[in-house]
Amino acid sequence: MSLKKEPSVWQGFKAFLMRGNVVDLAVAVVIGAAFTNIVSSVVKGLINPLVGTIGTTNLDNYKSCLSESCKGNQGIQLLWGSVLGATLTFVITAAVVYFLMVLPMAKYLARVEARRKAREGTHEVIEVTELEVLKEIRDELVAQRAARRDER
Repeated sequence: MSLKKEPSVWQGFKAFLMRGNVVDLAVAVVIGAAFTNIVSSVVKGLINPLVGTIGTTNLDNYKSCLSESCKGNQGIQLLWGSVLGATLTFVITAAVVYFLMVLPMAKYLARVEARRKAREGTHEVIEVTELEVLKEIRDELVAQRAARRDER
């Protein structure tokens, strides 16, 4: 029978919240929500007018009809303009996040790591396996026995 006290549900919940990845995820969601407005404005203000030189300034107006009659909202319509707009929004968002956040952070972390290694100098860490240590101990014991025999 164990006398250890089981961790409470609240302690487990607190530990879950205090892990770094939960906080990182929360920050990412908040930043992503704010960033969506910027990207939507770029698509609405820049991309849509460029596409508008072809026909309309709103990508949502681009559609194809699969049935005989597509007057109003009747008939089977493929709203491929909406899909194109959402795809452009995604690609622009991904590009901006990569080039303005991920790439600079990766370069910064690489510089920090290079500085850390430079500060450490040429201190090489030599990994010694357990077998090598045991061989050294064996050889030392053999040398000590030989030295005792020679003393006699």
